[in-house]
Amino acid sequence: MTGKVYLVGAGPGDPELLTLKALRLLRAAGAVLHDDLVAPEILQLIPSTAQIHNVGKRCGKKKILQEEINGLMVALAASGLKVVRLKGGDPLIFGRAGEEIESLRRNNIPFEIVPGVTSALGAAAAARIPLTHRRASSALVLVTAHRASDRRSEQDASDWSKFVANGATLVLYMPGQNYSDIAKRLTTAGLAGETPCAIISRATTSYQRTYRTTVLDLHRAPQLAAPTLLVVGEVVRLADAATVAEELVLPEVFLKPSLSQALHPGVNAEAIA
Repeated sequence: MTGKVYLVGAGPGDPELLTLKALRLLRAAGAVLHDDLVAPEILQLIPSTAQIHNVGKRCGKKKILQEEINGLMVALAASGLKVVRLKGGDPLIFGRAGEEIESLRRNNIPFEIVPGVTSALGAAAAARIPLTHRRASSALVLVTAHRASDRRSEQDASDWSKFVANGATLVLYMPGQNYSDIAKRLTTAGLAGETPCAIISRATTSYQRTYRTTVLDLHRAPQLAAPTLLVVGEVVRLADAATVAEELVLPEVFLKPSLSQALHPGVNAEAIA
């Protein structure tokens, strides 16, 4: 008897941002294949009877090949298990879900996609930055700063110039730490040096940090903990000052009760982070 695979979005970090459907599927899973960036508090919601596989690929360090992940999903589902492929954010945005879907289709494995709160929306909400504004930006573009080659970089600069011309808010996933390179690519695309931008680290968690600067001074940004997200555009001027650090002054940690603590009293979230 063949099982089924669920490609599930875990959201940006805060377990309370899980959808009800994601929570229900986690609690009923026979096997879970999760990314590195899925919060430990979310992993605690998986039943002890389920198989748990960390298949994360983080910061360019691949513990497992995508083909191996595909094969593992297929094998577990073929054995009759309900398999949850748990991805940070939303599974369809920079999550390589397309490749996994192709593999499941080739092997006639039933699957379902359960969307999650993508990092751009979670980070902007946590920093109180409106991604669109009728007087500042009427378009939103999600891009990845990661590139495989110099040729790809040249193509990115060309694409980015189209976005800049339209005054769109840019949200860069996986910006890394080479902000000098990103600033160069932004200015090459035609973006003014005084354009504001914000780096948001570990969004929606109690460890969130937000650093606001400009494209011109982006190279001076501190190295904040991964995962990070870069928001670029006039809307950043509307960020809540209470959640943002200027220059090298970082805000205090704002702790809040977690879903894991509510469901499992006595669990110390800091001890498992």
